[in-house]
Order: sequence, then structure tokens, then C-alpha cells
Amino acid sequence: MNFKAQIMDEQAIQRAITRIAHEIIEKNKGVEDVILVGIKTRGVPLASRLAEKIEAIEKIKVNVGTLDITLYRDDLSKLGDNPVLNNTNIDFDLKDKAIVLVDDVLFTGRTVRAAMDAIMDIGRPRSIQLAVLIDRGHRELPIRADFVGKNVPTSNEEIVCVHFNEIDNINDVTINEKDT
Repeated sequence: MNFKAQIMDEQAIQRAITRIAHEIIEKNKGVEDVILVGIKTRGVPLASRLAEKIEAIEKIKVNVGTLDITLYRDDLSKLGDNPVLNNTNIDFDLKDKAIVLVDDVLFTGRTVRAAMDAIMDIGRPRSIQLAVLIDRGHRELPIRADFVGKNVPTSNEEIVCVHFNEIDNINDVTINEKDT
């Protein structure tokens, strides 16, 4: 990959998280029945940050779960004979709750479709909403985000890389070009 541009720095990410947190609160008329579920890998720290921001605003702790969609992927055969599983951790009832799936980048929509299948296998929520830091377009499925940090039109030759301190020791979002 070849670096092309930084599209969000740490402050821009923080502003987007603050805005998304407010939008989640507003859309759900509070957060009493809201559960945030981070899609592994970078949706997890994003969900945690959103929960912290919501708690700071509303003074209510929001449940946060983690979701591994590996076995729900439609390209599972491409992952090899022994795909690596990264535990799902949702230890609370989803029935009649508003689930907010959280992911770093929305691209084709296939990850979100897999996540919705996984959620429905765990429980029957009242609704499923989607929060993403970056929406880069190029949808292959009829999926849209309810909450978006930044819309970034991209080409198929570009890769959007989200970096979080919890995983990458840096907070930023970059666009890179695929090696030719």
C-alpha cells in the first residue's frame, strides 16, 4: 500500500464520535434500551468510545458487546480451512432492545449483512441501527448507515485505513493506494 492522504486526525475522529453519540441519543430518545455492538476488529474500540461519550452526555452506562462475524461471512471459503475466530461477547438480552452495530468503515455492505445475521441468531432486537466512522461508498447490498462520521468517496483502487490507539498506537484515518 502506498500512503495517499490523511483524511481524519485524532481531533476529527473525536468530533465525529461526539456527533454520532448525540445522534444516537436523539434518534432513540435517550439510551435506556440501546446496546452498542462493535464488529471486530476496529468496531470494538469505536463502540467503546461511543459508549464513553454517551455516558458523559446522558450519565447512563450503555451496554457494549463485541461481535465476531467470521463464520457468517459469504467469503468464508476464501479464508482457508481454519479461519481465526475472535470471540463474540454479548452477555445481555437483546430482546426488544435497539442494537447499534458499530464498525469503522462501510464499504460493500457485506460485513454489516453478516453482522445482522449473527445478531438475529443471538436474539430478537426491536431494531438494528448502524454507526460507522467512514462511509466510502461502493455498496453491493442495499445497506446504509444511520450514523456516519464522514463520507469519503473512494475508488476501488484505494483502501481506507482506520487506526485506533487501542490497536495501532495512533488515532487517524488514511487513504492508501493498492500496490500496482
